[in-house]
Amino acid sequence: MTASTLYEQEHEDFRATVRGWVERHVVPNAERWEESGLVDRELFTAAAQDGVLGFSIDEQYGGGGVDDFRFNAVMNEELGRGAVSSGTGGIALSNDIVFPYFTGLTTDEQKQRWLPGIASGELITAIAMTEPGTGSDLSGIATRAVRDGDDYIVNGAKTFISNGQNADLVATAVRTGDDPHKGISLLVIERGMEGFERGRNLEKIGLHAQDTSELSFTDVRVPAANLLGEEGSGFLGLMRNLPQERLAIALGSLAAAEGTFARTLEYAKERTAFGRPIGTFQSSRHALAEMKTELDVTRAYVDECLRKHVAGELSAEDAAAAKWWCTELQVRLVSRCLQLHGGYGYMREYRVARDYEDCRIATIYGGATEIMKEIVGRGMGL
Repeated sequence: MTASTLYEQEHEDFRATVRGWVERHVVPNAERWEESGLVDRELFTAAAQDGVLGFSIDEQYGGGGVDDFRFNAVMNEELGRGAVSSGTGGIALSNDIVFPYFTGLTTDEQKQRWLPGIASGELITAIAMTEPGTGSDLSGIATRAVRDGDDYIVNGAKTFISNGQNADLVATAVRTGDDPHKGISLLVIERGMEGFERGRNLEKIGLHAQDTSELSFTDVRVPAANLLGEEGSGFLGLMRNLPQERLAIALGSLAAAEGTFARTLEYAKERTAFGRPIGTFQSSRHALAEMKTELDVTRAYVDECLRKHVAGELSAEDAAAAKWWCTELQVRLVSRCLQLHGGYGYMREYRVARDYEDCRIATIYGGATEIMKEIVGRGMGL
């Protein structure tokens, strides 16, 4: 797979599909979602109907049957560059991060029970790992599940859970033993189970249309049939999916940075000061030249990571490096672009102001930059 053949015609056709879905279902509702802090559940069913959600799920369960992460990459590029609404993040999260748990760790019975609803967008999913006292160190989770006959009794709390308000199925990291790693399991906790409560839809600096929630579990009785994989295998299941999660975040951050840059370049050509476009001033021209170069170099690197992932060769170190580099680049670039907008950049009516708010979390979620550098460093034998 060479640079010129990273994407084929079917991927470009899908790109057009994503753009059409955004125009029909996202653009008309974007401002309302930003104000309410939550997207309509119908966004998920519309995404499924248009082939933008669940395309990786097997056809026998109503999905697209596509096992090619390049389609995910195309979707991330379109949603990131357009930056119409942060509410679309719930769709990308589902496809890139949550669905692999429901397709790769489930039994045939679980697939038949859950996947048709997930593929249709009628069952919204989330992954719950982070706890009030535990962030990147998954071995420190305290939410506990105790076996009681054919059930588990779950007690504990999670926080910062994306899709948390809308979710019907929450793949939840729980402690089933005392070993830091082998004592972790994954249980699917379902909407309506007694003792499962949703707390606040957390008020964030940015990503206002993306619901982010606190979840609490008080003596929640969860059938053992909702266990993903074997008891005690949860940590390995989480680690297996993290490289793809981090690559997806890298792709989204890079695409969003490219979108911010493109809009800023147009602004620099149109906005005048002292009788000429601000982009013609040397300081502005050099800043834009530096940003373009950084984006081009990073795009080549991330495309190579994508090729490796499609070939099954992406390492945890590669994914961690891509994640920290792309997210830090996004934060740095958006700040420079806002500066070029002057006072207008501080006004939320300009997209760059919202980009500034939305991008800051990227260096934190999915593993903070400091953790990503630890992974890269240890991979060098340090």
